[in-house]
Amino acid sequence: MPDFSYETNAKQNGYSLVCGVDEAGRGPLAGPVCAAAVILPENCVIDGLNDSKKISEKKRELLFDIIKEKALAYSIAYGTLEEIEQYNILEATYLAMNRAVNGLDIKPDFALIDGNRVPKGIAIPCETVVKGDSKSCSIAAASILAKVTRDRLMLEYDKQYPQYHFAQHKGYGTKAHYEAISQHGVCEIHRRSFLKNVLG
Repeated sequence: MPDFSYETNAKQNGYSLVCGVDEAGRGPLAGPVCAAAVILPENCVIDGLNDSKKISEKKRELLFDIIKEKALAYSIAYGTLEEIEQYNILEATYLAMNRAVNGLDIKPDFALIDGNRVPKGIAIPCETVVKGDSKSCSIAAASILAKVTRDRLMLEYDKQYPQYHFAQHKGYGTKAHYEAISQHGVCEIHRRSFLKNVLG
Protein backbone atom coordinates (compact mmCIF):
# COMPACT_ATOMS: atom_id res chain seq x y z
CA MET A 1 0.00 0.00 0.00
CA PRO A 2 1.26 3.52 -0.71
CA ASP A 3 2.50 5.72 2.12
CA PHE A 4 4.15 9.11 2.61
CA SER A 5 7.79 7.92 2.78
CA TYR A 6 8.75 9.52 -0.55
CA GLU A 7 7.04 12.77 0.39
CA THR A 8 8.69 12.75 3.83
CA ASN A 9 12.10 12.13 2.29
CA ALA A 10 11.64 15.09 -0.06
CA LYS A 11 10.67 17.32 2.87
CA GLN A 12 13.71 16.15 4.86
CA ASN A 13 15.77 17.35 1.89
CA GLY A 14 14.35 20.85 2.23
CA TYR A 15 11.24 20.79 0.01
CA SER A 16 7.91 21.89 1.45
CA LEU A 17 5.19 21.29 -1.14
CA VAL A 18 5.41 17.92 -2.87
CA CYS A 19 3.04 16.95 -5.67
CA GLY A 20 2.43 13.48 -7.07
CA VAL A 21 2.01 13.11 -10.83
CA ASP A 22 0.59 10.22 -12.86
CA GLU A 23 -1.15 9.57 -16.15
CA ALA A 24 -3.88 7.35 -17.56
CA GLY A 25 -4.43 6.30 -21.12
CA ARG A 26 -1.03 5.79 -22.71
CA GLY A 27 -1.94 2.37 -24.06
CA PRO A 28 -5.43 2.67 -25.58
CA LEU A 29 -6.23 2.82 -29.28
CA ALA A 30 -8.56 5.80 -28.87
CA GLY A 31 -8.96 9.06 -26.99
CA PRO A 32 -6.49 11.45 -25.34
CA VAL A 33 -4.00 10.74 -22.58
CA CYS A 34 -4.85 12.26 -19.18
CA ALA A 35 -2.52 13.35 -16.36
CA ALA A 36 -3.12 14.61 -12.86
CA ALA A 37 -1.02 16.35 -10.21
CA VAL A 38 -2.00 16.29 -6.54
CA ILE A 39 -0.66 17.93 -3.39
CA LEU A 40 -1.97 16.16 -0.28
CA PRO A 41 -1.76 17.50 3.28
CA GLU A 42 1.01 15.91 5.32
CA ASN A 43 0.07 12.37 6.43
CA CYS A 44 -3.42 12.76 5.00
CA VAL A 45 -5.39 9.55 5.59
CA ILE A 46 -7.57 8.36 2.70
CA ASP A 47 -8.87 4.85 3.36
CA GLY A 48 -8.42 2.50 0.42
CA LEU A 49 -6.03 4.75 -1.49
CA ASN A 50 -3.99 2.64 -3.89
CA ASP A 51 -2.85 2.25 -7.49
CA SER A 52 -5.95 3.00 -9.59
CA LYS A 53 -5.48 -0.26 -11.52
CA LYS A 54 -5.76 -2.30 -8.30
CA ILE A 55 -9.15 -1.04 -7.16
CA SER A 56 -12.64 -1.32 -8.61
CA GLU A 57 -14.28 1.32 -10.75
CA LYS A 58 -16.85 1.94 -8.00
CA LYS A 59 -14.09 2.44 -5.40
CA ARG A 60 -12.18 4.80 -7.75
CA GLU A 61 -15.30 6.91 -8.18
CA LEU A 62 -15.70 7.22 -4.40
CA LEU A 63 -12.02 8.05 -3.89
CA PHE A 64 -12.11 10.62 -6.71
CA ASP A 65 -14.40 12.90 -4.68
CA ILE A 66 -12.54 12.29 -1.40
CA ILE A 67 -9.17 13.13 -2.98
CA LYS A 68 -10.52 16.36 -4.49
CA GLU A 69 -12.01 17.31 -1.11
CA LYS A 70 -8.88 16.56 0.95
CA ALA A 71 -6.14 17.72 -1.42
CA LEU A 72 -4.43 21.05 -0.83
CA ALA A 73 -4.44 21.38 -4.62
CA TYR A 74 -5.10 19.19 -7.66
CA SER A 75 -5.02 19.66 -11.40
CA ILE A 76 -6.06 17.43 -14.31
CA ALA A 77 -4.96 17.93 -17.92
CA TYR A 78 -4.87 16.18 -21.29
CA GLY A 79 -2.48 15.45 -24.07
CA THR A 80 -4.84 15.63 -27.03
CA LEU A 81 -5.43 13.11 -29.76
CA GLU A 82 -3.92 15.59 -32.22
CA GLU A 83 -0.75 15.84 -30.10
CA ILE A 84 -0.48 12.05 -29.85
CA GLU A 85 -0.66 11.83 -33.63
CA GLN A 86 1.58 14.84 -34.34
CA TYR A 87 4.35 13.94 -31.90
CA ASN A 88 3.95 10.54 -30.21
CA ILE A 89 2.28 9.15 -27.09
CA LEU A 90 5.31 9.81 -24.87
CA GLU A 91 5.57 13.49 -25.87
CA ALA A 92 1.81 13.92 -25.48
CA THR A 93 2.05 12.37 -22.00
CA TYR A 94 4.80 14.82 -21.08
CA LEU A 95 2.63 17.71 -22.27
CA ALA A 96 -0.27 16.47 -20.13
CA MET A 97 1.96 16.09 -17.06
CA ASN A 98 3.41 19.57 -17.51
CA ARG A 99 -0.07 21.05 -17.87
CA ALA A 100 -1.22 19.25 -14.73
CA VAL A 101 1.73 20.51 -12.65
CA ASN A 102 1.45 24.04 -14.04
CA GLY A 103 -2.28 24.05 -13.38
CA LEU A 104 -1.96 23.59 -9.62
CA ASP A 105 -3.36 26.56 -7.65
CA ILE A 106 -0.62 26.08 -5.06
CA LYS A 107 2.80 25.89 -6.67
CA PRO A 108 4.81 22.82 -5.60
CA ASP A 109 8.59 22.89 -5.19
CA PHE A 110 9.07 19.15 -5.80
CA ALA A 111 7.32 16.51 -7.90
CA LEU A 112 7.11 12.74 -7.53
CA ILE A 113 6.55 11.29 -11.01
CA ASP A 114 5.24 7.79 -11.65
CA GLY A 115 7.57 5.79 -13.89
CA ASN A 116 11.26 5.96 -14.76
CA ARG A 117 11.47 9.08 -16.94
CA VAL A 118 11.42 12.73 -15.97
CA PRO A 119 8.98 14.50 -18.31
CA LYS A 120 10.62 17.13 -20.47
CA GLY A 121 9.64 20.61 -19.40
CA ILE A 122 8.99 19.99 -15.69
CA ALA A 123 10.41 23.16 -14.16
CA ILE A 124 10.83 21.98 -10.56
CA PRO A 125 13.09 19.33 -9.02
CA CYS A 126 11.54 15.89 -9.22
CA GLU A 127 12.05 12.21 -8.56
CA THR A 128 10.75 9.32 -10.63
CA VAL A 129 9.24 6.37 -8.79
CA VAL A 130 8.76 3.09 -10.66
CA LYS A 131 5.30 1.72 -9.77
CA GLY A 132 4.90 4.92 -7.79
CA ASP A 133 1.11 4.62 -7.72
CA SER A 134 1.49 1.67 -5.33
CA LYS A 135 4.26 3.34 -3.25
CA SER A 136 3.44 7.06 -2.86
CA CYS A 137 0.11 8.39 -1.60
CA SER A 138 0.46 11.53 -3.74
CA ILE A 139 1.08 9.52 -6.92
CA ALA A 140 -1.73 7.08 -6.07
CA ALA A 141 -4.11 10.03 -5.66
CA ALA A 142 -3.00 11.44 -9.02
CA SER A 143 -3.46 8.04 -10.68
CA ILE A 144 -7.08 7.88 -9.49
CA LEU A 145 -7.91 11.42 -10.62
CA ALA A 146 -6.40 10.77 -14.06
CA LYS A 147 -8.03 7.35 -14.50
CA VAL A 148 -11.53 8.40 -13.42
CA THR A 149 -11.41 11.59 -15.51
CA ARG A 150 -10.36 9.71 -18.63
CA ASP A 151 -12.85 6.89 -18.06
CA ARG A 152 -15.66 9.43 -17.72
CA LEU A 153 -14.62 11.01 -21.02
CA MET A 154 -14.67 7.60 -22.71
CA LEU A 155 -18.23 7.08 -21.41
CA GLU A 156 -19.18 10.30 -23.19
CA TYR A 157 -17.52 9.05 -26.36
CA ASP A 158 -19.48 5.83 -26.01
CA LYS A 159 -22.69 7.85 -26.44
CA GLN A 160 -21.32 9.43 -29.63
CA TYR A 161 -19.91 6.19 -31.05
CA PRO A 162 -21.96 3.35 -29.51
CA GLN A 163 -20.82 0.84 -32.13
CA TYR A 164 -17.32 0.73 -30.57
CA HIS A 165 -18.45 -0.02 -26.98
CA PHE A 166 -16.01 2.48 -25.41
CA ALA A 167 -17.90 2.19 -22.09
CA GLN A 168 -16.70 -1.39 -21.78
CA HIS A 169 -13.04 -1.20 -22.74
CA LYS A 170 -12.30 2.57 -22.43
CA GLY A 171 -10.47 2.49 -25.77
CA TYR A 172 -8.03 -0.32 -24.96
CA GLY A 173 -7.24 -2.93 -27.56
CA THR A 174 -9.62 -5.69 -26.53
CA LYS A 175 -10.90 -8.36 -28.89
CA ALA A 176 -14.31 -6.64 -29.00
CA HIS A 177 -12.68 -3.31 -29.84
CA TYR A 178 -10.63 -4.75 -32.70
CA GLU A 179 -13.73 -6.51 -34.01
CA ALA A 180 -15.66 -3.21 -33.94
CA ILE A 181 -12.85 -1.47 -35.85
CA SER A 182 -12.82 -4.30 -38.37
CA GLN A 183 -16.57 -3.95 -38.84
CA HIS A 184 -16.98 -0.16 -38.73
CA GLY A 185 -13.53 1.25 -39.54
CA VAL A 186 -12.01 3.98 -37.37
CA CYS A 187 -13.78 7.04 -35.97
CA GLU A 188 -12.57 10.55 -35.17
CA ILE A 189 -11.15 9.63 -31.76
CA HIS A 190 -9.06 6.64 -32.83
CA ARG A 191 -5.28 6.95 -32.72
CA ARG A 192 -4.47 6.08 -36.29
CA SER A 193 -0.76 5.86 -35.51
CA PHE A 194 -1.58 3.02 -33.08
CA LEU A 195 -3.58 1.20 -35.74
CA LYS A 196 -1.20 1.24 -38.69
CA ASN A 197 -0.88 -2.56 -38.66
CA VAL A 198 -4.66 -2.95 -38.61
CA LEU A 199 -5.39 -0.28 -41.20
CA GLY A 200 -2.61 -1.38 -43.53
